[in-house]
Amino acid sequence: MKHPLPLSLYRAATFALPLAAPVILRSRLSRGKEDQARLDERLGRAQEPRPAGELVWMHGASVGESLSLTPLIERFLAAGRQVLLTTGTLTSAQLMAERLPAGARHQFAPLDAPQFMRRFLDHWRPDILLAAESELWPNMLMETAARQIPAVLINARISGRSAARWQKAPRTIASLLDCFSAILAQSPDDARKFESLGARHVIESGNLKYDVAALPHDPLQLAQLSARTGQRPVWLAASTHPGEERIAMYAHKAMLQFWPDLVTIIAPRHPGRGEEIAAEARGFGLNALLRSRGESVESGETFYIADTIGELGLFYRLASAVFIGGSLAGAGGGHNPIEAAKLGAPVVHGPLVQNFMDVYGALDAAGGAFEVRTPEELVRTLAALLRDAALVRKSARAAAETVEALGGASETIMQTAAYFLARRQGGG
Repeated sequence: MKHPLPLSLYRAATFALPLAAPVILRSRLSRGKEDQARLDERLGRAQEPRPAGELVWMHGASVGESLSLTPLIERFLAAGRQVLLTTGTLTSAQLMAERLPAGARHQFAPLDAPQFMRRFLDHWRPDILLAAESELWPNMLMETAARQIPAVLINARISGRSAARWQKAPRTIASLLDCFSAILAQSPDDARKFESLGARHVIESGNLKYDVAALPHDPLQLAQLSARTGQRPVWLAASTHPGEERIAMYAHKAMLQFWPDLVTIIAPRHPGRGEEIAAEARGFGLNALLRSRGESVESGETFYIADTIGELGLFYRLASAVFIGGSLAGAGGGHNPIEAAKLGAPVVHGPLVQNFMDVYGALDAAGGAFEVRTPEELVRTLAALLRDAALVRKSARAAAETVEALGGASETIMQTAAYFLARRQGGG
């Protein structure tokens, strides 16, 4: 197949990637972004044999994407199919080690070099690829297509900025999208943008993240934390980025005049930043406590940094209000509010939520979420919620009902996958 010049140049450049891969991986390892024991997986080498039977290969870039795939993984396993999940980050691998359903396998995605992808495909021989959201790695897609393995982009989304950039390279993006047998878009707007870029067989299926089960928690830990907080007001700033922790510190201090025993919990998007956030909090005059050190909520006012992995379900259940980060400082884009809404937590967010516009729009309209544009607005909104238990209950109910009503994407995805698997078995 003849590819557009940019893809041909990319292919030529990445043929040399194996020469640079050891240096790249050592650098990532030194920054805590790789697992020493699993570096071979980045080169396309597997740690275990391919299981017998039909194999569904699912790929999610990071934590959010891989978690959204769990209801599908469970359904494929229940149907007697084998499942391989690949992800690209160390945090996602650590989390999926706890969350991956029994019987499913995880491997790090290979670096996007033709040789690594061929080695990977030679070993696993998948019957279908289901790639989540916006994964458009050229060699992954082209090598999969070359073997006539059906590929479906599921829960597909594309930002306006990305779509505008791709419009400048129409033949390149059309060639990449042509590698997919179908594209199942999160929203009508996403479907329109993919079609405008030349995609065929685009279906609007809804957001798979609505179908993910409520985040798990340790009941004993919840009981212990609930006992420590008692009747004190508790709010959570989740998935925060640099700049947003500082805003949370400001909000904490501002609200101490109303609640001297306030509990503020920070769950940073990247837990490894816990010590950095604690140092900043101490500079702000706060006595910061770190969960990673085994510290717990104390009596009196508490600024608690939940710098651990896989415990958001615990803190969503504990808090009376949740601010979702990535929405008020920096480049923004927002993070997924569905997990908080499923657990009945009123959601507060900034205006920078372009990655989840439809979700936040539905929650805002229903009264399950509240937009704030400044630190002062954040304080006023949090204070209103913490003062009014009836408002919290009403907002929590609206949030939970909204995400429940918007579910159903997994059924469309399962039907589409079954269609292509049947065609492959029948040689069609």
